[in-house]
Amino acid sequence: MDINPAIFREYDIRGRVDSDFSNDILVALGRAAGTFFRQNACQSVVLGWDARLSSPLLADFLGRGFLAAGLEVVELGAVPTPALYYAVDALEADAGAMITGSHNPPEYNGIKLQKGPDPVFGRDIRRIYELLVRGEFESGEGRRRRHEGILERYREFLRSRLRPVDRRLRVVVDSGNGMGGLVAPDLYRELGVEVVSLYGEPDGRFPHHHPDPTVEENLRDLRKLVVEEGADLGLAFDGDADRVGAVEEKGGILWGDDLLTLFARQVLAEHPGATIIGDVKCSDRFFADVEGRGGKVLWNRTGHSLLKARLREEKALLAGEWSGHFCFADRFPGFDDGIYAGGRLLEITAAGKEPLSRRLRDLPQMISLPEIRVECSDEKKFAVVERVKQRLSRCYDTITLDGVRVRFPDGWALVRASNTQPALVLRYEARDRLSLEQIRREVETVLEESLIG
Repeated sequence: MDINPAIFREYDIRGRVDSDFSNDILVALGRAAGTFFRQNACQSVVLGWDARLSSPLLADFLGRGFLAAGLEVVELGAVPTPALYYAVDALEADAGAMITGSHNPPEYNGIKLQKGPDPVFGRDIRRIYELLVRGEFESGEGRRRRHEGILERYREFLRSRLRPVDRRLRVVVDSGNGMGGLVAPDLYRELGVEVVSLYGEPDGRFPHHHPDPTVEENLRDLRKLVVEEGADLGLAFDGDADRVGAVEEKGGILWGDDLLTLFARQVLAEHPGATIIGDVKCSDRFFADVEGRGGKVLWNRTGHSLLKARLREEKALLAGEWSGHFCFADRFPGFDDGIYAGGRLLEITAAGKEPLSRRLRDLPQMISLPEIRVECSDEKKFAVVERVKQRLSRCYDTITLDGVRVRFPDGWALVRASNTQPALVLRYEARDRLSLEQIRREVETVLEESLIG
């Protein structure tokens, strides 16, 4: 088999359906992952998939590989990714596998793996690749069964971990034709919220907009409807609903680090001195605000698997990313769940007297740009980032935890390699527009030279 090694990424397996995931490769992937699970004392795996048109077929052939490796396969059907995380524990399974392309275009798909409560990433992903290329597979006669009703149990679980809203609240929920529409609107209504549902029917063609709430264009319809409906806020989920974005009542976007700041304030008010984790893409304002309120704040590499692992390692109560992954260990088991995070934002909105648009006005005023992605092949991207780091670290203070974050007198810039796409990820923040433009010009001059080599 001609296997593309680039699909084995830092925290999942992801590639193009037409070229990277033939039926034979999927069966072999299932046998390799099943062998990894068997070697780690796992006997059963929960299997779910998202709304992409290719997902049921990928799940079928991956499941055949699990069966050949001797695992019991418990099929959930089409579910949000966090519902699968929940199901691993609720059904007392040993492992989980979710077929999802998350926020990637429809022609992409992927596999997220879980071993007990822990994500499979990094070294373990590489171990599965080694088993695959060597053909070192466990053999057995597994069995497959379907489990019905997990969405109802998952929704009730979320409701038990959220506080009912005790005042009138109106929210627009944009599920982006992804998996969030199966759970979020009904859950929020059960909490006492008036819900206007937008694009709630799962459709793997994503006919209205791409399901990625970190892209401003994808929030256009939500922002417009929030204002038209006089809503208190809007929520937007990515394709598999493990991430959430938000819009305040005036239609302004609350980016991931804004939400993380609001969540951190709620957690610290109830748990003084708590440990809070943010990724390298978050604003300086977030890190300073947590410290200023007596919390212990930690930097982390970007990546949902890395975030969950660090949360457990540090016994933190909250971890989050600019991209909209939020992991609560406060009233929750610690996995990233966009639907649950949206419920926490409803609590925060209902509890305060001021509208969301005024909740963060006490933070220092900074100008930032949304995430910028520059196409760069998987083969080149890490070497390019290394050249940028070497050039800029000669002149500026840098943080090299994940790519390079460069501190300038009036702001900062980040250049890192994406772990989910053949791309470089850039972020900029500064005190004023002129400083922002100067920082961007200097960094991208170095980047252009580094791309050439």
